[in-house]
Amino acid sequence: MTRRFETTDIYEDLRIKLTTAYFEPGSKLKPSELQVRYGRSANTVREVLFRLSTVGLVLFEDQRGFRTPPSETQRQNDLTSFRITLEQEGATQSMRNGGLEWEARLTAAHHKLSHIETRIAKADDITEALNPWCAAEWGFHETLVSASDSPLLRSTFKAIYDQFRQQLVTKERNYGYFSNNVAEHARIVECALAADADDLRQAIYDHLSRNLLGRQAGVKSSAI
Repeated sequence: MTRRFETTDIYEDLRIKLTTAYFEPGSKLKPSELQVRYGRSANTVREVLFRLSTVGLVLFEDQRGFRTPPSETQRQNDLTSFRITLEQEGATQSMRNGGLEWEARLTAAHHKLSHIETRIAKADDITEALNPWCAAEWGFHETLVSASDSPLLRSTFKAIYDQFRQQLVTKERNYGYFSNNVAEHARIVECALAADADDLRQAIYDHLSRNLLGRQAGVKSSAI
């Protein structure tokens, strides 16, 4: 018997699939096909897809239905630039507001991520660790901005982060994994714990700027 998913479970399952290269860029998403997977009506799946379209993970056009966003240089650059700006500001605010509790949570999130990334570095195939890695990656960066005093910044960061990962995590790009990730994440934590705002901003920029396609790296992104 097909499991009957609740709408919140359908949303989360599709969100994960949309950000971990389960669907090819630009591919159609047909409610009539997805309903078989989730054991719900096509209308229920359609409502979930509409919700995902409001956070930029799905595109909808009249007469053409739903599809995943295409992989585009301009879109990746826009998302990367916006993510850098949000993460720099959110991390700086967290560094100033979070105190020892935030530092402890950041250290724990980094330890988990570093463990998984170290394992990935020794593996021949990243796909088995893809979902745990992506979850730990989000956990680290979410923690980094979690003590920001701006709820709007935090919610916007979540939406931009997911859209950024959707563009970045593809088979052709090794699912967004780079060998320098471990050292770059460690540098971000080091700057945060040292309460050095300028170095923290630079460390975040250095970590993400490789994704600015066709642009010259090396200059800090401005704060919002």
